[in-house]
Amino acid sequence: MIRTIAHPTDLSPEGAPAFEHALRLALVNRCQFNVLHVRRPDENPDWDSFPRVREVLQRWGYLEPGASTEDILARTGVTVTKTDIRDIDAVDGLSRYLETHPSDLIVAASHGRAGLHRLLNNSVSAKVAQVSLIPTMIFGPGARPFVDSQTGSLESVKTVLVPVDHDPAPNDAVHQLQGLSEGLDVEFEFVHVGRDAPVVRDAQRTQRPVRTVEGPVVETILDEARRVSLVAMPMAGRRGLLDALRGSTTERIVSEATCPVLAIPVTS
Repeated sequence: MIRTIAHPTDLSPEGAPAFEHALRLALVNRCQFNVLHVRRPDENPDWDSFPRVREVLQRWGYLEPGASTEDILARTGVTVTKTDIRDIDAVDGLSRYLETHPSDLIVAASHGRAGLHRLLNNSVSAKVAQVSLIPTMIFGPGARPFVDSQTGSLESVKTVLVPVDHDPAPNDAVHQLQGLSEGLDVEFEFVHVGRDAPVVRDAQRTQRPVRTVEGPVVETILDEARRVSLVAMPMAGRRGLLDALRGSTTERIVSEATCPVLAIPVTS
């Protein structure tokens, strides 16, 4: 179950799909939705450029034209906050916020004026280790949406591809994925690149089938991703999610995948 979703934004148009997906998932879960923007202390706040929640909810039919901010919670069950964070470093600013405002899911774009590249290109401090333990849905430049921008429909989300390996062990990530996908009618497809597939068990201890495929890891996963709605990748959480994202395998998958990528940190 998702109780809180955080959406870091650089306020650029390229981040609109990530924002809409974060908002739609907040509607599914009737949860807290925090929109975050990190700016340098010497820059002026730009509240007018923040994503417009009411405008999107009206387009999707959740609110009537002219609805007030207070109507959002009453009509949808979603509590929205918009936070302007002042920091010279986006990683530090986001980390400090998440230390005091725990989230179950981060949804962000990896492109635009800054996007996650601003995070990936910074040094990773001890504070980011706490950020690294939060599942993060990342929209690369070629990721096709599974939320209809005009209607808010989730009908196109069908299959979640879960690449699994022995390290990290996948079961903790599978259990997290089940919780994150409550309220969504999706099918999980587990795949292992290689011959010796790990044993995968869900939260009910039921063993799930794992399909094995041969080929170069990155290219094979990218090819498999062409026919699914989302790729959910277990990540070694102890190394730090942002550290892992800077590795060539996941960075390539995020930047080249034709669907969003959900990185799920594993701590055991």
